Amino acid sequence: MERFRAFRIFETDGGSAGKQVEVSLDELTPGDVVIKAAYSSVNYKDALAGTGTGKIIRHFPRIGGIDVSGSVISSSDPRIQEGTDVVVTGYDLGVTQDGGFAEYVRVPADWVVTLPDGMTPFEAMAIGTAGFTAGLSIVQMERNGLTPASGPVIVTGSTGGVGSLGVKLLATLGYDVTALTGKDDAHDYLRAIGARNVLSRTTLEMGTHPLEKAQWAGAVDPAGGEILAWLTRTMRHDGCIASSGLTAGIALNTTVMPFILRGVKLLGIDSAMCDMARRQEVWRRLASDMKLTHTDTIVRQITIDGLPEAFATLLRGEARGRFVVRI
Repeated sequence: MERFRAFRIFETDGGSAGKQVEVSLDELTPGDVVIKAAYSSVNYKDALAGTGTGKIIRHFPRIGGIDVSGSVISSSDPRIQEGTDVVVTGYDLGVTQDGGFAEYVRVPADWVVTLPDGMTPFEAMAIGTAGFTAGLSIVQMERNGLTPASGPVIVTGSTGGVGSLGVKLLATLGYDVTALTGKDDAHDYLRAIGARNVLSRTTLEMGTHPLEKAQWAGAVDPAGGEILAWLTRTMRHDGCIASSGLTAGIALNTTVMPFILRGVKLLGIDSAMCDMARRQEVWRRLASDMKLTHTDTIVRQITIDGLPEAFATLLRGEARGRFVVRI
């Protein structure tokens, strides 16, 4: 096989930095399955890794990209057949294993999900790690009793990848969705993707009492920090919060009151190491009742050349929706 393009991240004196290079298949980390990549996507974790802003990559050099979709061109595992369209998200892809920002990707067979009927490789990466995290959040809340009849749900960080997909997927399922955002110019965008109401974080009165007015039956929260603390105080009885991120901080200052007086459930969402049975269930849902439509409202396509600017946009907090990388 000829050499092919990849975005590789190298260690530098000040941390790490990425650039486009040519590599061969023999240079990739080991794996049972070789995928001809069709698409990848850009997640906040990719931006941290690709710029050295965060300590994501453990061994250098490493091809970035924590997700990928495409077609299998070789497999030594009988569970994965050549010619099958597949998706890989999470695990250690783009961290200890060479990732999705390359024309060919080699991975362990245990990480590979066959695309469900009705889903294309592009649709898989329009969803990507961020959308899978949002989908997993919804599935976990529904396992804990949430239904559209339970009452209003809220999505924080709603212009980001997890947030935007959370709004859109919940609206698709018929939920009454409120979007919380710090971007006052994004309200029309959020209504266009399915939010019935939009709250501005800049004017939000969070209160200081252990329990505030009960408002939400469910919450998709990729923010954390004081936003998550506020959610615990404002959930309805038996409400559930799916916590998947920390863009607003890692500290959680709350009390036991919401949990023992309202039965609030705080659900940790780990999409990277989610077990395969649940992973397959979520992807089936994402191809059926949560199927993503009108992706032009939420997806911007780029090539490998556009990765540095996409990273910068994410780190400046200016991204809306998803960057899909056409390989």
